[in-house]
Amino acid sequence: MNPFGNYKTVISARATDKEILKKAQDGGIVSAAYIYGLESKLLDGVIVANTEDGFNAAPKVATTPEEVLNAAGTKYTVSPNVSVLKDAVRKYALEKVGIVGTPCQVQAIRKLIKYPMGFRHTDSKIALVMGIFCMENFSYEGMKAIVEEYAGIRMDDVLKTDIGKGKFWVYSKYGDVKSVKLKDTHMYEQKSCHICTDYTAELADISTGSVGSPDGWSTIFIRTEKGEAYINKMVEAGVLETKNIDDVKPGLDLVQKLSLQKKEKNEKEIVQRRELGLPVPY
Repeated sequence: MNPFGNYKTVISARATDKEILKKAQDGGIVSAAYIYGLESKLLDGVIVANTEDGFNAAPKVATTPEEVLNAAGTKYTVSPNVSVLKDAVRKYALEKVGIVGTPCQVQAIRKLIKYPMGFRHTDSKIALVMGIFCMENFSYEGMKAIVEEYAGIRMDDVLKTDIGKGKFWVYSKYGDVKSVKLKDTHMYEQKSCHICTDYTAELADISTGSVGSPDGWSTIFIRTEKGEAYINKMVEAGVLETKNIDDVKPGLDLVQKLSLQKKEKNEKEIVQRRELGLPVPY
């Protein structure tokens, strides 16, 4: 079983901009890539997961580095980024769009590029597809229960959330840091996540996540020629600091463990649903 899908190379990296590292998640790879793309004219605009009142994730078309930075940080709840792709092209008249998503969203993006029914004249405008590692996601109500009932922090006061060391971490605007054991969050996971077998966003140009790299760094799978050229330009421009993935801990072994864990567990769920005659949406 292939744990990672097709890829050209894997590196560990982080942004060199301290403002990005201060605001973004882990190595700040998505924010750094988007800001570099906008400043270098490789991208006209990007689709990000922004936060609205109550730390509710919502898709946004960003056309400035400031908008990208304001939206930095992982949101562990649904943000339908693909839903604003048509707006990016038609309303904002963007010719080169960057879009980031979870593995399931990346699959949807690749499908609409391959079969652009309903997305004609939009699919060709996608200039860069970035994916983020994802084991599971939460509905907003599920996230609210975790944050308010378990962590004891109001959603309006949330500054940042993170998952690491077997816990769900919540950071408030007032400096409070609370954690919830992941075993207590499982009941709030989206059921559809239990039939997804993609952990590392295998169909992206570039996919990234914190697992496998040291604190403050991110692991990057460079999957396509387009992704390879883009990362090389970032490195040449000095906006990324990189290390060989074999030289860092915990390295690819942990990424492989989690990837295979998701594939094996969720493939069993798919088989069980089919045996029971239940639908298996993709």
